[in-house]
Amino acid sequence: MNLDHRDLNRDLAIFATDPLAGSGLPLWLPDGAVIFAELERLAADLARADGCVPVKTPVLGKRALFERSGHWAKFADDMFPPMAMGSGPAGESGDELVLRPANCPHHALVYKARQHSYRELPIRLHELAPMFRAERSGVLSGLSRVRQINLDDTHVFCRPDQVAEEAGKALHSALKAQEILGLRVDYVRLSLRDASPSYLGSVEQWDGAEEALRKAAAEAGVEVVVAPGEAAFYGPKLDLQVIDPAGHEETIATVQIDFNQPERFDLTYDAADGSRERVVMVHRGTVGSMERVTAALLERYQGRLPLWLAPAQIAVLPVSADQDSAARRLVDALVAEGLRPRLDAGGSLGGRIRESRRRREPLIAVIGAVEADAGQVQVRDVAAGVERQVDVDDLVAVMKAAYVSRAVEISW
Repeated sequence: MNLDHRDLNRDLAIFATDPLAGSGLPLWLPDGAVIFAELERLAADLARADGCVPVKTPVLGKRALFERSGHWAKFADDMFPPMAMGSGPAGESGDELVLRPANCPHHALVYKARQHSYRELPIRLHELAPMFRAERSGVLSGLSRVRQINLDDTHVFCRPDQVAEEAGKALHSALKAQEILGLRVDYVRLSLRDASPSYLGSVEQWDGAEEALRKAAAEAGVEVVVAPGEAAFYGPKLDLQVIDPAGHEETIATVQIDFNQPERFDLTYDAADGSRERVVMVHRGTVGSMERVTAALLERYQGRLPLWLAPAQIAVLPVSADQDSAARRLVDALVAEGLRPRLDAGGSLGGRIRESRRRREPLIAVIGAVEADAGQVQVRDVAAGVERQVDVDDLVAVMKAAYVSRAVEISW
């Protein structure tokens, strides 16, 4: 029977909840923080490879910011209430600050901070940043439904003639991220508008954006399932959908085209003829939210994560105190290579092996008298069902290669 991430967490101690912190606000424990950091590093590597540049923006903004972006009109019920910041000069009312429900308005302000030439575009701004949703208590669940979402978020500002290429680049990176993570994408959904009047933008803008997404999917060799009525209010999108063992469906990554934010924030560029033209904004989520992806990974691997993601990558177990020095040398060699060993020297060997299995560590290294004398270890690759005796240097090299390559399986 497959366990969900909340059940697995009892053994793994990835996150905790506390009434004093509040529902839907998980605390990332030390092992969870390791997973978070590795996912953040993956997101940054993929963004850098696509020419994205990092930015940092505040989690708060004036209510007026989200009124300008359209989020207040559309999502006020899902946002936390404004915080009044006192009165201003001459008795004027003070600012109302809001926890942001999305990162795009701040990124629009970053782009708007200076004027851009058509020759500079596209500009891709990347940030792994928190945003907030006032989810009702009844729907909160572990890491999969939370009130603070840490999202791998990129916003591309480009010319209209660059939209299809940027959408294709974003889709390619999102698919690559899921391949690295070992998460199966069940299907790609092309989310379109329906006849509702709630969508912003002209028919011509929507038709052009939908065609750009169809082209991007076709060039990526991806078949799409068309879903009328599932578009964002500001534009159509491609959603990478996954279905968990319980049959629940989630969006793991997305590519969205937005002509609403550029209009509302007057985001332009200097065209070749000297005129000012409106940019198009492409939202791209590659790895996804740290919370939802971690939940999906724990369930996909039933807690035994690939070596590069595992908080403790190997349990080093000396059989007796006589092998403690050899065990310490192995641990030091692994740490020197940026790896994460866990030394466990107390209690019976059988009990320590059971503890490592409970913690679902990828590798178990046992060092007895024979292994210590020979400069070797007895290694078990638990997921692969492989057990072998290897030289210490070879073990370090194999683990380093698996870590650097973000391999789902270790190559022995």
